[in-house]
Amino acid sequence: MDAPDTASMEAIEKERAQEVKKERAQLFPLLLSSDHPPAFTENSEPAKWLSNPSFTFDVSAVPAVIPAPFPITSPLENSDEEDAEAPKKPSYEPVPLPSSSESERPSERKEKGRRRKRKREKGRESLGQESSRKSGVRAWIGSETKPSKDYYFDVHGDRDNLAFGCLYRMDIARYKLQYHSDLSEFDFELLCHRRYSVSSMDIDHDLDVLDTKLKGGGRYYSVKFTTLERHKGFKHVKIAVKKSSLIPGEYIPLVELRTSTENGRNELNADVELEESWEDELLRRTRELNKMSRDFPHDEKVWLAFAEFQDKVANTQPQKSARLQTLEKKISILEKAVELNPDNEELLLCLLKSYQQRETTDSLMEKWEKVIVRHFDSVMLWKEFLFVRHGEYSKFKVSDVRKTYGHAIQALSSACNNLCRQDYKGYNLKSNRSSLVPLELGLVDIFINLCRFEWQTGHRELATGLFQAEIEYSLFCPSLLLSSHSKQKLFEHFWNSNGARFGEDGALGWSTWLEKEEETKKEAISEEMVEESEGGWSGWSDAFSNEPAAKKEISEEHLDVDNTEDNPDNEFIPLSDDVETLLKKLGIDVDADPHTEIKDTMTWKKWSQEELSRDSVQWMPIRENSGNCGSFTSAYLEYDMDRNEQLSRVILFEDVNQYLFSLCSNEARYSLVSQFVEFFGAKISRWTCTNNASWMEKVLSLETLEDSISEDLRVISNVCASVEHPVPSVLESLLGSNTDIFRSTSTVMFLRNAILLCLSVFPRNHILEDALITVEELVFNQKSTSSSSIKPSRALAKSLLKKDRQDLLLCGVYARSEAAYGNIDVARKIFDMALSSANGLPKELTEHIPILYIWYAEMEMAACKSSSSGGEFVQRALHILSCLGGNLKYSPFTTKTSGLDILRARQGFKEQVKNLRSAWAHGDVKESSVALIRTASLFEVLTTGCSAGIQIMEEAFSMALPERRSHNLQLESLWMHYLATLQQYVKQLKFPKVWEVVTQSLRMYPYNPKSYSTLVQVSSFFTARHKIRQLFDEYMQRKPSVIVWLSALAFELGKQGAEHRVHGLFEKALANDKLQKSALLWRCYLAYETDIACNPSAARRTFFRAIHACPWSKRLWLDGFQKLSSVMSAKELSDLQEVMRDKEIHLRTDIYEILLQDDMGV
Repeated sequence: MDAPDTASMEAIEKERAQEVKKERAQLFPLLLSSDHPPAFTENSEPAKWLSNPSFTFDVSAVPAVIPAPFPITSPLENSDEEDAEAPKKPSYEPVPLPSSSESERPSERKEKGRRRKRKREKGRESLGQESSRKSGVRAWIGSETKPSKDYYFDVHGDRDNLAFGCLYRMDIARYKLQYHSDLSEFDFELLCHRRYSVSSMDIDHDLDVLDTKLKGGGRYYSVKFTTLERHKGFKHVKIAVKKSSLIPGEYIPLVELRTSTENGRNELNADVELEESWEDELLRRTRELNKMSRDFPHDEKVWLAFAEFQDKVANTQPQKSARLQTLEKKISILEKAVELNPDNEELLLCLLKSYQQRETTDSLMEKWEKVIVRHFDSVMLWKEFLFVRHGEYSKFKVSDVRKTYGHAIQALSSACNNLCRQDYKGYNLKSNRSSLVPLELGLVDIFINLCRFEWQTGHRELATGLFQAEIEYSLFCPSLLLSSHSKQKLFEHFWNSNGARFGEDGALGWSTWLEKEEETKKEAISEEMVEESEGGWSGWSDAFSNEPAAKKEISEEHLDVDNTEDNPDNEFIPLSDDVETLLKKLGIDVDADPHTEIKDTMTWKKWSQEELSRDSVQWMPIRENSGNCGSFTSAYLEYDMDRNEQLSRVILFEDVNQYLFSLCSNEARYSLVSQFVEFFGAKISRWTCTNNASWMEKVLSLETLEDSISEDLRVISNVCASVEHPVPSVLESLLGSNTDIFRSTSTVMFLRNAILLCLSVFPRNHILEDALITVEELVFNQKSTSSSSIKPSRALAKSLLKKDRQDLLLCGVYARSEAAYGNIDVARKIFDMALSSANGLPKELTEHIPILYIWYAEMEMAACKSSSSGGEFVQRALHILSCLGGNLKYSPFTTKTSGLDILRARQGFKEQVKNLRSAWAHGDVKESSVALIRTASLFEVLTTGCSAGIQIMEEAFSMALPERRSHNLQLESLWMHYLATLQQYVKQLKFPKVWEVVTQSLRMYPYNPKSYSTLVQVSSFFTARHKIRQLFDEYMQRKPSVIVWLSALAFELGKQGAEHRVHGLFEKALANDKLQKSALLWRCYLAYETDIACNPSAARRTFFRAIHACPWSKRLWLDGFQKLSSVMSAKELSDLQEVMRDKEIHLRTDIYEILLQDDMGV
């Protein structure tokens, strides 16, 4: 700055100082006067009211308004001069007192002043006691009292916050953003001058002393600024400061230098990026999507992105009318897309979901039916249509949904038959098979969903009968070229006969039964021909010789009716009229309104318990000519009730004929059998990848926890509770045990017979053989309670091996079962025998030999962990793996493996893994190749270390394409083994690497419960729990599923103070359109409210929401009867039962049976 400018600035400052002096002299012109001498002496004390701080306020600190043209120097330069020129505090004359006060003596005035002072001090003390602040704490800046400590912790809180509903404004710091880049040079200097000159007047003081402009501006958290922040029309500014590199030797400036711009303003050295506003983004994005939809009209991703953008727009619109307009726009976009792409299922599905938000139920169903008729061969559309039919509570009836399932199965079955006929004629075999397999797999999934629907609505005999009929029809059909109509006629003959059906004792299969029946007929015809050829005239026979016997049978049918009054032995088998009379004698009026009869809610609770017990027993269909239907507790109702119950449990051919279909592919047949075995509770290996739609649909339709899911939830609960020994999880205890239904003797025997029969269709299938061995152990445990070292399934395994001695994997299954029972030596003999005999077998039989090797080696490693001295076990495992890697002829273990054999085995494993590269690149990943990778990895772990073994699996994953990696069952099993290995050696590895693999597992397999159990186990060593919650929340948003919510609930349940978190998880899950139809989540929520939260009113609301969302779940209805009998009246429970009957939920128990049991003391 030049010298003249400096002189002018100093002159201006002097003028300002003189003006301030004049203003101060004129503040109290009446009291401050030099002509009137003071009325008090120097020793006299001035009046107390003159000690008010407001009279000593430094007004010079208030900045005066300065005209714009005059520049201002920096306040730092003239601060000393201002302090020197600051005037002294003026003195004031006392105000003359009135005449009344002059008569009072000075002593009296002093006494009154002391009294008032004591009152004020007492008021302050009482106020301090009532206040929630700490006493002696300097609450405000500028207080004269200095605290003993520099800071305090206010643990009591401020009660005024509760009284006024918010924080006190003076307790919150004030922030106001100042963008230096938008200030001119004068404004910037003025801002700096104010910052330094207004130090005595703090802006954090009470708003009453501030100007109206600042008072009306509001705080940064006020509604005004919040609204402005959320305003979509405003643009946001990003300031990215450039960090210029400093040359060595230069100084670091305290303030960033300003650079002059073209308009003459000084700005900071920063990049200012102006973001587009929401209005600009809306226009730009709409313009782009319109252009892309015109340029690429057949690209479904463009249209789906356009529709998704309309959802984003609707979320920003608070008015309902605006959202409806946006919905109309979205529907018009999708209608145009469907018009251009009429066969695209994704676009059709998105359009129908949009219709669901606008149309009524009837109109929506009409639109669905039109689409389904046009696309009858689409599995995806049929599944979504059935999902919509399930959820419509007002239109829900079991018979209507069952009819829709029948239409879906018939339509998809006809599509499959067309493809099979083309395949049979030889037209484009490869393309037909590629489209036939997924179509048949989808048809099997819909059939399984039908059986689960019938099971959950209480029609369990029908569900079992459907399984029996379909497996017989598709797996055991005769090898005859028959039309569909002729095939059903022939199957009707089998179904109505006395032949044992699938799963029953003595069942042979439809084809075998038909062959035996033909042989029986031929034998009968040959015997008749022999009799005719041998004999001659045999004389006349009386045509009415058998008439008395027939009459006797007819009379015996009506014996109970005709001889009831005469025969005293039949007095306990009364007629229906006598039953009504008996009920009236017991005080029950049959003709009366049922609502008025039952007034005790415990009666309804007993009824629900009886209904559950009968459901667990009565699941097997009975024959029409079978009289053994069980007996009820009351002998009086045996005649009438037993006959009706028997008829309802008979499954006729007319009940199953419209749901029968043929299967051509082995993949679909195996899927049907494996899902059947899993449906009835047997432990079987996973039959599909967890990213497959069929797995997600199955989990969504569950109403009880499966064993495969329960194991992982139990692991999560035990880790969170720090329990060493496994205990049932909280979710298992809430939902109750499921073993009463699927572990009964009849169910286990049914499964045993069914799997044995299926092995004739799928020979040498080690998965079914393993399931059969497990079921056989359950049969033995239920029949025998003695503890013995003899394996219960040994006889079954030996009998199966006698039929097929070349089944090597059956030997492995048998050996593993013996090892699990503690017979390690017997298991070793079986493995050694199987591996020794594999040398002379053909190649197709030894293809799965790596599976046998890995089973044997893992058995030895498991025994090593349970033993104190594990050296011998490790050497045995190393010998087994060396034989496979070195392509050596297997021999039982005798001595330690030499170093040369180890080197030969390592090189052999490298070559064998390298040979898998081409097959894996084309997606041909078999279980034997996965077993080979596992053996090579275990070999490196034993010889080199865990890092080398893990590297083998990582190299194997790189051989497969990423998109195939997440949808292949075998690769998923290898990844889960990879996770287990990392978890085993987690303390020897670096945690960031382990954590990266765990998070990658969540990204690849977000529907696998093992991913979440491993996450909790690994993070328990290194990570805080809030990070796990963040991951759970992230995948609830990205990949919502029942699995992630059950895992999160297992992680939270049982913890102190997690009630709000658990409620939030339930509500967030059930707000999802898909998960809202999960009966399992609703049952968990209801059980939590009643058993843990102990909130009956909330449980009542939850129950009504649950039955509205899942009206087909009988178990959910009965949970309401059992858990809410204390908060619901008997009339409400009676009305619920009537609604169940209206929805056609199958009920097996009449309420009058419970009343009779109570009256009879049963």
